[in-house]
Amino acid sequence: MTIDATSANATAANDKIRVMLVDDSAVVRGLVTRILEEDPTVAVVASVGNGQMALSALERQDIDVIVLDIEMPVMDGMTALPLLLKADPGIRIIMQSTLTLKGADVSLRALQMGAADYIPKPTATRDLAGGMDFKKELLDKVKALGHARRRDPNRKVRPGISNTPIRPAAPRPSALSPTGPIKLRSHNPEPPDVIAIGSSTGGPQALFNLLGTMRAGTVKQPILITQHMPATFTTILAEHITRVSGWDAKEAKDGEVIKGGRVYVAPGDFHMLVETRGADKVLKLTKDPPENFCRPAVDPMLRSISAAYGKRVLVAILTGMGSDGAKGGAVVVEAGGTVVAQDEASSVVWGMPGAAANAGICSAVLPLGEIAPWMIKLATRR
Repeated sequence: MTIDATSANATAANDKIRVMLVDDSAVVRGLVTRILEEDPTVAVVASVGNGQMALSALERQDIDVIVLDIEMPVMDGMTALPLLLKADPGIRIIMQSTLTLKGADVSLRALQMGAADYIPKPTATRDLAGGMDFKKELLDKVKALGHARRRDPNRKVRPGISNTPIRPAAPRPSALSPTGPIKLRSHNPEPPDVIAIGSSTGGPQALFNLLGTMRAGTVKQPILITQHMPATFTTILAEHITRVSGWDAKEAKDGEVIKGGRVYVAPGDFHMLVETRGADKVLKLTKDPPENFCRPAVDPMLRSISAAYGKRVLVAILTGMGSDGAKGGAVVVEAGGTVVAQDEASSVVWGMPGAAANAGICSAVLPLGEIAPWMIKLATRR
């Protein structure tokens, strides 16, 4: 077994995000390597053809992020995933998946097993040539997860793996790191009429946890979710939420009347908005331009919910890259609504919740396991 990285390259990569590619296609590995290494902060230190080789490579290399294909000979990605996480529990693993119902279902199962995120497997000539959408998504996820791995206070360089100790990447000023104490504001004492949730990287795992705790029947309000996901994946996400939590969860449909006690998931490639029609609140799906590089996006959902429901809105911003949800959350708070954000320690990436927290719009910033009880208390107050 050979690893496509020289010892010299490994030493030079000590200050970079260290990536291992696991795919049975040497062509895909080569092209993905070129895309990643165009960024000077990323180094591909291992490139192997199946899960068994990945386990062997992990014994020899200190790695931050693994891009792991699902279908491979000898040992596939789903078999390798728990073994890799057992060997290094803090490693971040991105699954490569086809944009099919089967691929979406397998990807969501992988997230439940501990994968950090997924990325569509490059198949089209444009993607394999480094199309901008694929290139941006790949680099954004690798860098966000790599930096999160480097900031992990429990991260340890395993002895005897690399010749030179890995030096943590220098901190970068951004919305991911608070510049001072987070200022909390008082919450609306009235129970909300609607609950809205925004999430991205690490979101499916967080949603399963939160809604599994806030089980069906616990609260009577409708729950609207915008999770950054492509079409097909959101269909399967709704099915998994129903399976995990017992909620009646489904993809939103244009013109559908919102009913209490149900979960509505924004479909991939559509913004999900709320309109008032007479006495009803109705879902509206649009192909308006992406916001924060996303469609669906959290900000337009929150703006429309605030316009429709006024101050009786409760929002949770969960783990995810970027800052989507902070501006929409500010609109909610200005109207008298309430926002809670997931804390950094329990987030896969503290981008979205960090932006909301640092904007001073939150009434609480909590570990994931404490968010559902906090929301239930507010939602059931009479």
